[in-house]
Amino acid sequence: MSKLNRRDFLKSGLAFSSGLALTSFLPFIEYRRAHAQDQPLKAAMSSAGLAGTWNAQGEEAARYWANLLGVEITWFDGEFDAAAQRAKFDQLATQQWDFVAVQPGAIGTLIEPIQALVAAGTPVIDMDTLIAPLQDLPDLGVLTFIAPDNVFMAESVVQKLIDKMGGAGKISHIGGQPGHTGAQARGQGFWNLVSKYPDIEVVDDQPGDWDVTRAADLTESVLNRHPDLKAIFADNDDMALAAAQIVENAGLSDQVLIGGVDAMPPAIEAVRDGRLQGTARNSATRIHGWGVLVGAYAASVGLEAARGEVPFYILADGPAVFSDIDSNPDLAEEPWKLRNYGFSPADGLLYMEKLYQF
Repeated sequence: MSKLNRRDFLKSGLAFSSGLALTSFLPFIEYRRAHAQDQPLKAAMSSAGLAGTWNAQGEEAARYWANLLGVEITWFDGEFDAAAQRAKFDQLATQQWDFVAVQPGAIGTLIEPIQALVAAGTPVIDMDTLIAPLQDLPDLGVLTFIAPDNVFMAESVVQKLIDKMGGAGKISHIGGQPGHTGAQARGQGFWNLVSKYPDIEVVDDQPGDWDVTRAADLTESVLNRHPDLKAIFADNDDMALAAAQIVENAGLSDQVLIGGVDAMPPAIEAVRDGRLQGTARNSATRIHGWGVLVGAYAASVGLEAARGEVPFYILADGPAVFSDIDSNPDLAEEPWKLRNYGFSPADGLLYMEKLYQF
């Protein structure tokens, strides 16, 4: 495998001088574009399951950045099956890579192959979901953990649902996979909010496993048992949209409020159209794109040098997106006082998402 000439890279003056500011990355991107042909990089990447639209968007963003930086990616689909992902990691851990970036399907399942990769000097980037308990990641040798604030995302959407419910009524929760730390945090955010309202009754709380068919079945079941259901919170947009279709089929769209997480394009469109009350952005494009960028940088300057510059935790933040438009006519002459200047943010967010910026 061809390796980057680190001495030439450092002499070029393009190494970081301070943190991860974009202005520091731009010279590195320029350098990589100039040397992509003669100094190619080889990376292994994996996400929990490409059947999920969030994961598929992440792969697309990763390949965009990889093409920009001269990185050849081999993708290992986790298939939403922790055992299948582990088997693939046992295989890739025996091979040489310039860096590895992974969104594990479940916490604790990939520890041994990650240890083998780090022992071989391979930079490992943890994306979105914890490979191991947080306090164990530094000892495991993971370079950085790039993730959203899952509790914030859940709380933002659940609060909107509760507000529109008037703080009372029945609500159900469709969780993700139980071993997925992002799903665990979203469940925590859900309970943080509903536990504050004595008149809110949680009538169902089951894992949907990121599976749209299971989410639809759970929705149909809870509606049969609780025809007066007022709201559903799902841990991702795919499941929220599947639930929304069942609710629409039952003729209850005006009664049952639904929210999700990820702010994928179909969900943003559904929020704009009123079919979902809200979603929150878990930026697949940034998490995966930054994974490639950090991995390529670490492969260029060396793992130990990168450890001194790359923060251990990088927040991939994103806003909550709601259907409400702040159109207070009393503030027409002072639009800066309106939320989003009185506009729906949907079109702008969709545009930036297509550019892998949101």
